[in-house]
Amino acid sequence: MAERTEPADWVRCAGCGALVYGKRWTRTLHVCPDCGHHGRLTAPERLEQLLDPGTAESIGPVPALHDPLGFVDSRPYAERLERARADTGLPEAVLCAAGTVEGQPCVAAVMDFRFLGGSLGCAVGALITHAARTSLERRVPLVLVTASGGARMQEGVLSLMQMAKTAQAMAELDEAGVLTVSIVTDPTYGGVAASFATLADVILAEPGARMGFAGPRVIEQTTGEKLPEGFQTAEFLLAHGMIDDVVPRVGLRPVLGRLLGLRAVTGPLPPGDGAAILRAADDLVGRDPWHSVRLARHPERPTTLDYVRRLVDDFQELHGDRLAEDCPAIVAGTGRLAGTPVVLIGHHKGGPDLGERRRRNFGMAQPSGYRKAARLMRLAAKLGLPVVTLIDTPGANPGPEAETGGQAAAIAENLRLMARLPVPIVAVLIGEGGSGGALALAVADRVLVCANGTYSVISPEGCAAILWKDPQAAPAAAASLRLHPGDLLSLGVVDGIVPEPPAGAHQDHAAAADLLEAAVTAALHELIPWDPDRLRADRRARFHRYGTDTGAAAADWSQP
Repeated sequence: MAERTEPADWVRCAGCGALVYGKRWTRTLHVCPDCGHHGRLTAPERLEQLLDPGTAESIGPVPALHDPLGFVDSRPYAERLERARADTGLPEAVLCAAGTVEGQPCVAAVMDFRFLGGSLGCAVGALITHAARTSLERRVPLVLVTASGGARMQEGVLSLMQMAKTAQAMAELDEAGVLTVSIVTDPTYGGVAASFATLADVILAEPGARMGFAGPRVIEQTTGEKLPEGFQTAEFLLAHGMIDDVVPRVGLRPVLGRLLGLRAVTGPLPPGDGAAILRAADDLVGRDPWHSVRLARHPERPTTLDYVRRLVDDFQELHGDRLAEDCPAIVAGTGRLAGTPVVLIGHHKGGPDLGERRRRNFGMAQPSGYRKAARLMRLAAKLGLPVVTLIDTPGANPGPEAETGGQAAAIAENLRLMARLPVPIVAVLIGEGGSGGALALAVADRVLVCANGTYSVISPEGCAAILWKDPQAAPAAAASLRLHPGDLLSLGVVDGIVPEPPAGAHQDHAAAADLLEAAVTAALHELIPWDPDRLRADRRARFHRYGTDTGAAAADWSQP
């Protein structure tokens, strides 16, 4: 490994211009204590900060072409290479090592912008590919730290080929079910951004880090347009669904540790508490369906994030659909539920605060929300993690923006994806289950409903307005729609009912969370030992029987 450089006595912040004492600059991990600007790190410094002390094992070098074109501009390319090696102490623009982060093994490939702007050439492509194959051989996650101006022009079209070469290496890790994490640092442009940097399962970025295919100067010169403030920064990318999170440098190790520790559960699990789920419709005899509707909509009812905070350890929320935006009405991430690693996805209405409910669009997701959910489900399938969905929505967003974004297709894609997902899926209707917006997260092996939840093709008000021609007939419509949990169980649409505190979940969030945890854990413990073929066959048979003459009653899923 290359030696780290000692800091100067005083360092001038590139963000605000303030002078920072060199030793303080080191203690703050090269982050300005005044403005928070994240200064650039060398590859050796980055590895020292990320990997556990004493665990770094150098990987490389690997054979690669150097100066394949005999390129000369104002001076020979070979001279530029030698100068870069002398100035940085590195053989190339990436440094690779195996080690651990928070005790979790990984392979790390860290780029160094000092070396010819971190440009992607043959040697860099070879090293990234070698790191990926080492990760594959050892079956440990690959961590990529990117910093690059783009492809290396002096190597011509061979540098362009490194984009496809590294993308292929990432595809091999996808096929093998090996986690990949990218950490975007400033700047990451061109061929690196358009290949391995954005192909990782999880993409994190440091505050202020810029990433894009074309740099802002090129864009402005080409289009003649003035770019908005903050364009291509990490914060901009997060808002537009391109990355999973913006993580300050001091928080990178804990976040990485949580992500690298995600592994499929193997071996038998203890049996769940079968009594945690009500399986008889007469348990809720006499309930007024309209009363259930009102309780399902209660603004103080526990939300997805309420349940996450109480039940899920090491939760790491992941953002974005990688296409356009991050929908705040869908919360998704990874964590541990009663010790079991899971991918959790849920509608989030926002709780009692009206401003937050509006920001979350009252749990009515945009197409980007369902695409985000699908992305996380595919990650679950890759890593062999069960999926838990918490459903609480009046329905999908019905507005023109959602229609323009392909709402119907986004929902349809989720229905198809969930039908063939090779991992267990447990869905819980924790509040309202409105129409296709709810079903898009409910094609599951086990579908449960909380005792005051609902599930319907349309809202009672909508049904009353269309069929009764009278919105005041909503209570009658609720009864006719049979959206009450007891009716849903009788129809075979749900497999069981999750009990609630006597006065309703809104009265006792802690007790409601305990009851939900027991029910979901019981379902997961039954499903996790099943192989993918059995899961898919049983799931498809479940939905195939709805509406047929074979009967609507739910199967006895308490028996293995």
